[in-house]
Formats: sequence, structure tokens, C-alpha cells
Amino acid sequence: MAAVRALILRAPGANCDLEAAYALEQAGARVERYHINRLRERPALLHDFQLLLIPGGFTYGDDVAAGKILAVQLQTFLADTLNTFRDAGKLILGICNGFQVLLKAGLIVPAHADGHVPATLANNHPVGFQDRWLTLRISTDHHCPFLEGYVSMEVPIAHGEGRFVTQDASTLQQLEQAGQLVLRYANGAGQRPDTPFNPNGSQLDVAGVCDSTGRVLGLMPHPERHILPTQHPRWTRRGLAPVGDGMLLFQNAVRYFA
Repeated sequence: MAAVRALILRAPGANCDLEAAYALEQAGARVERYHINRLRERPALLHDFQLLLIPGGFTYGDDVAAGKILAVQLQTFLADTLNTFRDAGKLILGICNGFQVLLKAGLIVPAHADGHVPATLANNHPVGFQDRWLTLRISTDHHCPFLEGYVSMEVPIAHGEGRFVTQDASTLQQLEQAGQLVLRYANGAGQRPDTPFNPNGSQLDVAGVCDSTGRVLGLMPHPERHILPTQHPRWTRRGLAPVGDGMLLFQNAVRYFA
């Protein structure tokens, strides 16, 4: 069977593309990295792939807002191509800055008729860059293929604008009822956190959200940084597991097309 082909979309300031490529390759995918300008020139190139990943970093220096400039490029030049890609049953993953991009481009929570997306990722509260390892708990009623087999995972975060907020309580309730709030920050026991475990003030402790199909996932933590068990800072105390907690997410993405 031919290997699953994965495209990692780069832009100036992206800096986690090689880590993401390594994770996908270890999961069995054939990976290519394209600059956004290449895809803008030839949008049809995307149709040769089954998985699109937008990695972490600080695209365009996060001027205006984190991920906003790349999100506008996707909306303006590639919206139809991306919608066709998703509607063909393919997968889209955004990690950290990639989550900011997907959300602000309306690929996770659709924009209203006026172009306004009713959810965003705002400055952390309290304000400040957060760089630490945390436990995530996975929703029990999700329909996201990336998260099959998970109950919880320990992965690192590194962001200054990761606070998930919606424009109103109704939007938040709709997302929760639809099972789209798939990842939440938790304490070490996998329960809902107290303040120290919610690093950015996200509503309902949200760390990751999928679209209504489940095939588009964005998350602020970095699963690609826990592929090897020795990447965990306490691996000698946890015991040497076969793989790191983030590995299953990438394996799930590849197995989805088996």
C-alpha cells in the first residue's frame, strides 16, 4: 500500500516544521514541506496529499495577532482548495501557531456571513509566555480521528496567545454540545484543573478544538515534542514507555487512510 502523503505548510517564522515532519515520518507518512507561496502559485498541489499540517512558530512575527496574516492568506487565496480538501475526507492539523491560523481562517469554527469568526485565541491571562509540560484530558464523546485511543496525554506548551475565547456564551455552548471541545487542560490525575494547570485562562480549560466533521483539529500544546519517551523531563521516573504520548496522534492520522 502506498504511504500516506502529508504536506507541512511553512511560512516565514514557522519553526516547528522539522519536528512535525519527524513525527509524521515515524508514524509512516511520506512528508513534504511547502512554503505558502508555492501553494498559492499552484493550489492544485494540495490534492496530491491526504494530510495537511500547519506547524507551530511565529508566522510573520505574529504581527497584528498570532497567526492572523497566514490565516488571511488562506482565506483569500486558498479557501476553496482547503474546503475541497476537507470535504474529500482528508485531515487537517494545526499545532500552536497552526491552531491560531486554522481558527482565525474559519476552518474550525466557521465565519459568519460578515467574515467574523466567533472564536479566537487571545493573549494569555495572566499575560505572559507559558512554557511548561501539562496533562491534557480528551473528551469522551469526540469524533476526531486524531484522538482515537486517548484518555489523556502529557505534552509541552509554549505560547503567549493561547486563551480560547468565544464571542458569546451561546457559541461556547454550541461547540461543547457538538463535541468539538476535544482537549482540555487537566491536573496530573486527569481531572479539571485549578488555576495553575490552566496556563492561559481558556474558557472551559480548552486546549484543542475540532471542526464539525472531526477531521480538522487545532491544539495549542505540542504533541510533536513528545514522540520519543526520553523527551519527557521525568522519563526516568515514569519508566521508559515504547513511545511518547504524542506519537499516537500522528499514528492515528496515518492509520485513518489505511
